[in-house]
Amino acid sequence: MFRVVLVGVTLFAGVLAGRSPHANLVDQFQNSPDSSRFSSDVFEDARLDIESLIRKYQYPFEAHNVVTSDGYILTAHRIPHGRDRNNQPGPRPAVLVLHGLLSSSADFVTLGPGNALSYFLAEEGYDVWLLNARGNTFSRNHTIMDPDRRGDAEFWMYSWDEIGSLDLPAYIDYILETTGQEKVHYIGHSQGGTSFLVMSASRPEYNEKIISFLGLAPAAYFHNNENTFFLVMSPYERVLDALASQLGIGEVLGQSDILSFITFNFCRDGALTQPLCLLLFVNDQNADYFNSTMLPVFLGHAPAGAAFRQVLHYAQSIKFGTFSRYNFGTLQNLYIYGRVTPPPYDMSRVTVRTNLHYGLNDVEAHWRDILFLSEILPNARAIQAPRPSFTHYDFIWGIDAKEQVYETAIEMMREAERPLIIK
Repeated sequence: MFRVVLVGVTLFAGVLAGRSPHANLVDQFQNSPDSSRFSSDVFEDARLDIESLIRKYQYPFEAHNVVTSDGYILTAHRIPHGRDRNNQPGPRPAVLVLHGLLSSSADFVTLGPGNALSYFLAEEGYDVWLLNARGNTFSRNHTIMDPDRRGDAEFWMYSWDEIGSLDLPAYIDYILETTGQEKVHYIGHSQGGTSFLVMSASRPEYNEKIISFLGLAPAAYFHNNENTFFLVMSPYERVLDALASQLGIGEVLGQSDILSFITFNFCRDGALTQPLCLLLFVNDQNADYFNSTMLPVFLGHAPAGAAFRQVLHYAQSIKFGTFSRYNFGTLQNLYIYGRVTPPPYDMSRVTVRTNLHYGLNDVEAHWRDILFLSEILPNARAIQAPRPSFTHYDFIWGIDAKEQVYETAIEMMREAERPLIIK
């Protein structure tokens, strides 16, 4: 608590000066002869939808709809080639990228050209497919059900189990057919990594369709969890599940005008309340690596919504200390699984070449749990971000994410490609 108060006072003093620690970076970018490489207008970028944002910086853009076997209509955003390099259309290795909980494909573009993962991959010669899990801003649709209609509450009756076992296979099959490739790379941040592990364990035939899996702080085991909110909430997951059902709560933190208003007015540079926004992402160790001027852009695209059961499923993982399928309670478990407890995911089935990246200062996916995961997977290695203060959000929003993680990730992807011939 003392550290939180101290950080708040320090950041508050910085805001009183009217400038974020990295406001000068934005100024430099705006005054650059090639200002299109960076955010030329923070509030414009915060308001633009992802297609307009990508096109603003002169990258190619495609949107593809994919329908799952249970009727969810998903949207993938594609950057088929680079802008400055590797910018001619044609076949190239495809890489699928999936966001974390409450996020969307926008996570991988908001840092802007020269920094964001999606643009970096495109410039390095990859066909980039930014996926959106069911229920978020871009995949909030169904062939029959309406997520906003009270009578269709069943729309929200899923967790990351279905994202892994149904969404990812649908995406992979569609992208392989569209590109003509036989295999793809996969990168998942947080829940994006969780979902991949679910898919590979529950549908192991898909291991054969993956060149490599890069997990950016994949959330699976929580044996060393120190997050206070997680620890307080997890013992009451059954109560919260019942309460949400009674109140008709299926979705959490979908995008809204209220959230946009809060972001633009209370999280911008010069706002006395900006420290409250910063406390979500910054501590005293990594404040120098988070561009708070960009907060309106980051929070203009996140949170992007999720099903409440996705949150509850993580609470169950913490409560029971397992990485297992969703726990519906004893009677429903017997009916669905034929046993009183949900079956654990079999990590021995995840045979794909795996690289797990972690940060020592990550309180959402503890580094010791990432190391544990790397030890039980058949073909995995763990890679620490060099900066000791690297956090969960630094993987997508840290100003040095490229140097800390992305450049190493590219090397490992190319290493995995060497035995293959990419069509």
